[in-house]
This record gives sequence, structure tokens and C-alpha cells, in this order.
Amino acid sequence: MLLSLKSIAIAAAAALSVAAGAAAPAHAWGKKEQGFVAGVATAIIIDELIDNNRHRRTETYREPTRRPVYADPTPSYGYGSIYHTPAAQAFNSYSRHERKAIQRSLRAEGYYNGGIDGSFGPGTYRAITSYARAAGASGHLNTTGGAYALYDGLIF
Repeated sequence: MLLSLKSIAIAAAAALSVAAGAAAPAHAWGKKEQGFVAGVATAIIIDELIDNNRHRRTETYREPTRRPVYADPTPSYGYGSIYHTPAAQAFNSYSRHERKAIQRSLRAEGYYNGGIDGSFGPGTYRAITSYARAAGASGHLNTTGGAYALYDGLIF
């Protein structure tokens, strides 16, 4: 734990006052006075430690940045929408956390370069079709069960 210079100085002053108290004459510096000074010094040290801890917590916490996610208009590629393919239906049946995990896995494999937002779009569609083609499993995307097999392989 790193202590600030102020904390070290206060701790040193408190320790010095307690040590000096033992050497004071008995008639001017009794046990009650020593106990009082020790209590004050302890309270000051604990207050500084709590204050340092509070500063450390506020300095390390950062509000997560949130980017707006805009829905793309449904594209049509002449053979029907990608949003109605078995790959899209299987993808959208997963939880948001699992969909993000699929996109992270596709990114790690080098197939996906879009935002990790958990939504199915052209980027995710291109990534999963490229991944399936490279794995020799292009036919798996023709059925929902085959798409589940590909996605499960990326999640687990």
C-alpha cells in the first residue's frame, strides 16, 4: 500500500509524540494523558488511511463508455434477407451474453471486425459464413441445427 507523504508525516508525528510521552516527567504526563494522545494519534492515522482508500477508489473507477447502437435497415440481397436465414434465427435465440461471446470468438479468429454488440447484422453474417467455409462446414448454415453446432463451437 502506497502512503502519501502527508500520511507518513502524520504517522511519524504521532509515533514521536507517543514515544516522547514516555520520557516526560511523571507528575506532568500521567497514564490518562498518554492514553489520550495515543487515542488522538490513532484516530488521525485511521482517518488518513480511510481518506487515502476513498481517494484510491474514486481515482480507479471509470464510468463505462457506451456507444450508441443503431439498427441497420434490413438489407435485401436478392435471395431474401439475411435476417431470416437459419444462421440469423439460431444466433438470435442465444442470450445477449452468448451472442457477444460468439462475436468475440469470431473476432479472435480474424473473421469479424465489427462492434461486439450482440446483434446479428451483415458483419456477423459475413463472419460466420467465412468461418463456416474455412472450417469446411458451409452446409451447416443451411439448417438451424447446423448453425447451432457452429455457434456452440465458438462459445464453448
